Amino acid sequence: MVSLRAAATAALLLALAASGPPVLGAATPRIVSLIPSLTEDLFAIGAGSQVVGVSAFTDYPPVASALPAVATATSLDLERIVRLHPDVVVGISAQRSFARDLRRAGLSPVLLSDDSFDDIFADLLALGRMSGHPSQSQRLVERLQRRTRELVRRLPREPAPRTFVVLGVAPIYTVGDASYIARLIALAGGRNAAADLPLAYGRYSAEALVALAPDAIVADRQSGLQGVLDRAPWTALRAVREKRVYFLDDADILERPGPRYNEGLAWLIARLHPRAPADR
Repeated sequence: MVSLRAAATAALLLALAASGPPVLGAATPRIVSLIPSLTEDLFAIGAGSQVVGVSAFTDYPPVASALPAVATATSLDLERIVRLHPDVVVGISAQRSFARDLRRAGLSPVLLSDDSFDDIFADLLALGRMSGHPSQSQRLVERLQRRTRELVRRLPREPAPRTFVVLGVAPIYTVGDASYIARLIALAGGRNAAADLPLAYGRYSAEALVALAPDAIVADRQSGLQGVLDRAPWTALRAVREKRVYFLDDADILERPGPRYNEGLAWLIARLHPRAPADR
């Protein structure tokens, strides 16, 4: 079982936030968010009214999807962003290619890391400080961590099932131990089957998957897995034969690093440890 070291983690996150993005001059800065998870963060800490532009893939909370869409994962509409007059543009480190164009247009980009579990809390604190909601973000972090401890405390003492996460099937795409999803699996009393993957996310060969023989498979319904379970290499897997393949109806609670991650953790616990006390 994995436990959270609350005091140490809180101290680390406060240090990260203090050394992160500066407090902006405006009392309620206008913010453009280039990634759905950061938009969720901003709304969760009470800064939703300050968000003026979002990613085209933004769908939560529902009200955010009505905001002007100014970016995808690989492109942005610079002219539209400029017309929104934001005080800051927030995104993730994988979008660093956007930073040069944003700066050239006189905008202030802030790129946050979102690969690890601790990044969830560090980003909330950084956004709270940046948006003028530091106390709200701190309270949310404490509430999320408390809820995580409650969920983990109820785990039964039993072997940790080796769990393979399917993000795509052509090619097979999964999560490595550097990803926050692998940490959620560990918190749920499992083990990430693809621990040998050197990256947070990456391709995995069919031969290596068969050799892994995972105990359980987790996938979202958009991964394409349902359509290939009757084919190799999936038919060779014990998890498939024993019907230990679990599909997420709302993939974002597991795949999107944000304030709903405890819903994903509870979902994982219920599938990996069906004898655990039900989530309340």
